[in-house]
Amino acid sequence: MPTTLRSTTLTLPAAPVGPANPLPPLLPLDEMHTLDESERASLPAEMARQVGYEPLRSVLPERVLDGYTRERTPASIDALVLENEKLRVTVLPGYGGRIHSLHHKPTGRNLLYTNPVLQPADFALNGAWYSGGVEWNIGATGHTTLSCAPLHAARVPAPGGTGPHPAAAGGEMLRLWEWERLRDTPFQVDLWLPENSDFLYVGVRIRNPHDRTVPVYWWSNIAVPEGEGTRVLVPADETWYFAYERRLRRIPVPEWDGADRSYPQASEFPADYFYEIPASSRKWIASLDAQGTGLVQTSTSLLRGRKLFVWGHGPGGRRWQEWLTEPGTGGYAEIQAGLARTQLEHVPLGAGEEFAWMEAYGPLDADPAAVHGADWAAARRHTESRLEEALPRAEVDAAYEAWRECADAEPEGGLLAAGSGWGALEVARGGYSLPGTPFPEETTGEEQRPWLELLTKGRFPEAPATGSAATGSAASGARESGGAAARVPAPSLVSREWRDLLECAPSGPSTDYHLGVAQWHAGDRAQAVRSWERSVAAEATPWALRCLAVADAQDPHPRGGLPRAADRWLTAVETAASRSAPAVLLEALVREAVPVLLSAGRSAEARDVLERLPAETRKRGRYRLLLAQVLAAEGEPGAAREVFDAGFEVDDLREGDEVLGETWAALTDEPLPERYDFRMRPA
Repeated sequence: MPTTLRSTTLTLPAAPVGPANPLPPLLPLDEMHTLDESERASLPAEMARQVGYEPLRSVLPERVLDGYTRERTPASIDALVLENEKLRVTVLPGYGGRIHSLHHKPTGRNLLYTNPVLQPADFALNGAWYSGGVEWNIGATGHTTLSCAPLHAARVPAPGGTGPHPAAAGGEMLRLWEWERLRDTPFQVDLWLPENSDFLYVGVRIRNPHDRTVPVYWWSNIAVPEGEGTRVLVPADETWYFAYERRLRRIPVPEWDGADRSYPQASEFPADYFYEIPASSRKWIASLDAQGTGLVQTSTSLLRGRKLFVWGHGPGGRRWQEWLTEPGTGGYAEIQAGLARTQLEHVPLGAGEEFAWMEAYGPLDADPAAVHGADWAAARRHTESRLEEALPRAEVDAAYEAWRECADAEPEGGLLAAGSGWGALEVARGGYSLPGTPFPEETTGEEQRPWLELLTKGRFPEAPATGSAATGSAASGARESGGAAARVPAPSLVSREWRDLLECAPSGPSTDYHLGVAQWHAGDRAQAVRSWERSVAAEATPWALRCLAVADAQDPHPRGGLPRAADRWLTAVETAASRSAPAVLLEALVREAVPVLLSAGRSAEARDVLERLPAETRKRGRYRLLLAQVLAAEGEPGAAREVFDAGFEVDDLREGDEVLGETWAALTDEPLPERYDFRMRPA
């Protein structure tokens, strides 16, 4: 059959991602992949330099996605299917363009771990993420902010020709593209399935359209089934081991500390293994089962890094795997490929330049005796030889060259799926020419309109402080339209260019609020506070008060920072509640205010704040946990223990967060119950 590309839908039990948190994430989320300066100083020079290069200050201009629950119902999910005689590739354009499944028809095997449910969990840089398939991680250390976001998708011509190898066959490709907002870098992912090929080709390009160097991060993250006999093979004798103690150690492959770490189930706790692959070696990684069969991924040399992530067989890792899916589902590991040796690094991309490479994914069958033999060097040589027979290295390089000729090809027949309007806004502002990845003006929407007005008219639309919903230009302020009773703030933009436009715009409560967010992101905290104070003086909105509270909380003065921050958070909550603010805003404020009030020793006020939420909302796990902490602070450990005994689930529990164990330990010396054990490191 010729290669085909079609639209379809999948029905999956899914928990909706829910509304975005309307409060700007002024501080970094607790990303686990960080090192202190003493650890960084011990690394090789290039690695140390890239580990320290342009770390994120926050996930601005993105918003945090924490509005999901664990209540799943059958949902119809848009999908795109690319198919030839050998493979069927199912892609979810609305969820980061993730490859949901890779079905090999001759063997009837799905080469990936495919999650039977769509359950968001707090693993992405901005919150919501889900496990399974192949995801495209771009931006900064961690899971991309696009994990649960839509990408643009369209048909484009595939490389064509009359050569002897399937890679020369023409047809059509599936192109996915978006504007990555943390680093302002447009990127594309081209999925190409040549006729009669056992391998899916993936061409990736990241572009820097700016007049300055930008930091770049990329890891293709491949979830693979994890059986008792699964072994991960890679052309390396050493690996950089990173666990949740936040240390990076160089250890041998495969044996270390009494266990063969090439078998994912050999580890007790979650861990990363970043392999030290020689520069001249072919870049590949394979996950093979007890029979020697499984998936192999290979690429051109630019994608130099390879990694194995394991959950481990300990209670915390097992609990996380259950949390991300449903009972009875098999476990998984992740094999990954990236631009740097480790995921703690960012790579500079010069002004006007681009990174581009070719990846290939397909089945591999090898001799199980060789794959699982005690001789590691022989096992990996055998695996690489089987890869060379199935897909020669030269063919991948040739496929890359053929794809490059099509990388600028314009999409045909309109969009198969639409991403966000942020790329169109940035193209309008910067006048960029990006052949092959158009960002049509018609994709701009409600969130972009106030910024388009700033760009074209020199002013940010101001909503009236009171009264009914605004009309005209104020209505273009999107979520800031209408009276304060019906408002949440529009998303903020924080790049240097947008900050300059805000500084030149007439002052107003919304303008000054957004200017303060941009100044804070740039590191100019004193000016940010002044901008927010002007905003509050014009209209005391809960979101501007909350920004001042965050600034106060960073003040180290014991009698200034925390007490003043607690006062401001309390005022923000009271203001939102008195004006019947949207539930998503009040909930976000309460979630932040209660821990601050407890830290300030004001447990009675913390309880009052919590009780401002509707009774039904207080039943959710996050607020049950906060209630337990309030009760403990009020000297009622027995009542706090009863909250745990009754049972709750913190829907948005952060990867690596130990708050459940810490709260439990403050109440009792008993072992932490299994349902609350999400620990990712030894005690």
